[in-house]
Amino acid sequence: MRILLVEDNLSLAEGLSALLRQAGYAVDVVHDGASAEALAAAESFDLVILDLNLPQMDGLEVLRAMRGRRNTAAVMILTARGSPEERVRGLDLGADDYLIKPFDIGEFEARIRSLLRRQAGLRNATVSFGGLSFDQNSRSFLVEGQLLDLPARERGLLELLITRAGKVVPREAIVQSLTSLEDDLSANAIEQYVSRLRKRLAPAGLTVRTARGIGYYLDRASP
Repeated sequence: MRILLVEDNLSLAEGLSALLRQAGYAVDVVHDGASAEALAAAESFDLVILDLNLPQMDGLEVLRAMRGRRNTAAVMILTARGSPEERVRGLDLGADDYLIKPFDIGEFEARIRSLLRRQAGLRNATVSFGGLSFDQNSRSFLVEGQLLDLPARERGLLELLITRAGKVVPREAIVQSLTSLEDDLSANAIEQYVSRLRKRLAPAGLTVRTARGIGYYLDRASP
């Protein structure tokens, strides 16, 4: 999952981006509204975490511009501006959540998980396919009841596949979801992750199939 963090407090931005990357998300960080508006127009994000008091362009103006372009990324407003009027205005402009500073880190993480579940169209915290299950709260996988220990990139790829089980996930969508602008992900690297996942999923009777020239999809292994 790819997140855009828009925060002009440099120390807070650094801390939150480190927390999100440690959780396995791909994160881009900008510190002013104009950069946020330009990046949201040019790139695809699952979630935008948006401060309001920003240089160059107010966060609500960024939000208005996003929704005016019919950008459907989930938006969490993260701000010290917490009056009822401000919250109503933000939500009416299209924000999906509104969290007031200072905030509890546990609540922040839980709200992100909830927003990303809704963004993926998933009602339940646990998704299952064959002998594989995925708990979106802990972002952990079980194969036949046994915890599957995965590096961040493989976990992110498998998360994409299981939440779209049976459907082809285009290679471009994989790259967008797993990388920030500072990262690079080649076709060979994706194929290596897929190869490793095939071996890990064999005990669950599952495999990752290649849709040649398009992408990959999670499927039941042939008998």
